[in-house]
Amino acid sequence: MTYDLIIYNGDIIPLEEELIDVQAVGVEDDTITEIWTGDFDPEEVTAKEWYNLEGKTLIPGFIDTHNHILMYSKMKSQVYCGPPESNSVDRLLNKVEKEAKNQDKAKWIIGYGYDDTLLEEQRHITREELDRVAPDHPVFIRHISGHLAVVNSKALEVSDINDEVKDPSGGHFGRHEDGTLDGVLYEIPVLEKVMRHLDQLTSDELTRLMIEASEDYIKEGITTNTDAAVGLDGGFSEYEEHIRAVTHPDFKLKMRYMVMDDVLIEKPFADMTADEVDSYISFQSNGQARLDSAKFFQDGSIQGYTGALRGGYHLHPEHNGALIHKQETLNEIFQNAHDRGFRIACHGNGDLAIDSIIQALTNALEQFPREGHLHRIEHLQTAREEDLKRMAEYDIATSLFINHVYYWGDRHRDTFLGPERAEKLDPLNSVREHGLLYTLHSDNPITAISPLFSVWAAVNRVTRDGHVLGESEKIDAYEALKTMTLYGARLNDTEETNGSIQIGKEADFAVLDRNPLTIDPMAIKDLNVVQTFIDGKPCIVEK
Repeated sequence: MTYDLIIYNGDIIPLEEELIDVQAVGVEDDTITEIWTGDFDPEEVTAKEWYNLEGKTLIPGFIDTHNHILMYSKMKSQVYCGPPESNSVDRLLNKVEKEAKNQDKAKWIIGYGYDDTLLEEQRHITREELDRVAPDHPVFIRHISGHLAVVNSKALEVSDINDEVKDPSGGHFGRHEDGTLDGVLYEIPVLEKVMRHLDQLTSDELTRLMIEASEDYIKEGITTNTDAAVGLDGGFSEYEEHIRAVTHPDFKLKMRYMVMDDVLIEKPFADMTADEVDSYISFQSNGQARLDSAKFFQDGSIQGYTGALRGGYHLHPEHNGALIHKQETLNEIFQNAHDRGFRIACHGNGDLAIDSIIQALTNALEQFPREGHLHRIEHLQTAREEDLKRMAEYDIATSLFINHVYYWGDRHRDTFLGPERAEKLDPLNSVREHGLLYTLHSDNPITAISPLFSVWAAVNRVTRDGHVLGESEKIDAYEALKTMTLYGARLNDTEETNGSIQIGKEADFAVLDRNPLTIDPMAIKDLNVVQTFIDGKPCIVEK
């Protein structure tokens, strides 16, 4: 027999416990067809292509179950307004002013990455400050959380928004003490009122950026990826943007879509079951994409004080954020999605929101029991013990945004949650001990796309300032690798086809320059992905 590809001569981590001492992997077409354990002699087999690991490490391709690749793609054409170069109000305004001088007056200035908690002044910028540096340009700068933005007066004017505007359900406009708008927008229903007026990329421009973004993901070893909110900013048009990109021959990444519920209740999806939507997506994408779930939100961002917390915020106990939906409304929309066969994925950061989501999910499951439903709660930052017990009882899964511990852990401890609650931020080990199916994710572009960084964060739980936050919630490196490979496949309900190195599965691999199970755990984030294989084909130039 002649194999299409044989990978050999290095450490191979199959993430299948029964496979010990794997020496080589054989691929035919796009499938793993042979695994050699014990002694392996290259002289005894033939292959069209050989990949010599030369002591490097082979693992299954990473599966990122929650990020926003479309949003990330669009940001490639925008102005970065985050630290370290924009770590003060003046520096941020200087960047906006410089951009304004280089753009036609009618053109929007669109920025991203802004973080008020990392500005020296520890406050939001205002519309008046933006007016001073860009009086003739509409300006929209999205907060690092994705849930907030700041705009200037020109942006409000173009969007037909004035001081008398009413707050929509699920969001609010920031205001000065006299009631006038201060330019800060809180939550998606408010952001949408401005975003629909932004300058749009052409189809060709966006497809090119999507291909570039997919290559960024592949360079990090990701082979299967989930966009966690298709339709969040632009409705059904975002689905069409995805399909244009994923059907381009240069787009190699395997995709899954969490589709926003308000898109699924409109044409063409309104009368479809989940299976019919999945078939529709698979047909339109030439098999490159699948339906993941129906996506919902029940709160916002803890960093933006819009996450819904029991007991309020550490420095502002009188304020606990707000739920987006009343309980009876959430129960109703979950029941509708559940009855149509959809897997439900709901954003929940604060424990008040998490409790509300659990109530709605359990209500749907009691009304219409369904085995293997794979309903899930996204982020799960502040879940309490009683929440995890309830989730385990109903087999509710989760994907945790572990990068929070590094990027915001110090501020959660000192500002938002307080020391006791911050110790349980993203409670990985507790989730594991309760037997929940769980994965890790980057939430890119909220944090950089890097599965190895997420694995590092889960193993070490070190904050930006170098503190360990939640020693008891650490997991080991082997378990952390599983959360972004095998467990990702289980959460995607594709364990039969990917997630580990096993005969019969897709030949999706990442090659690392060192073995994450044998190095110092603090060095895991410094590992390099030197090659990624999708369907047995190398996708990047080796570093």
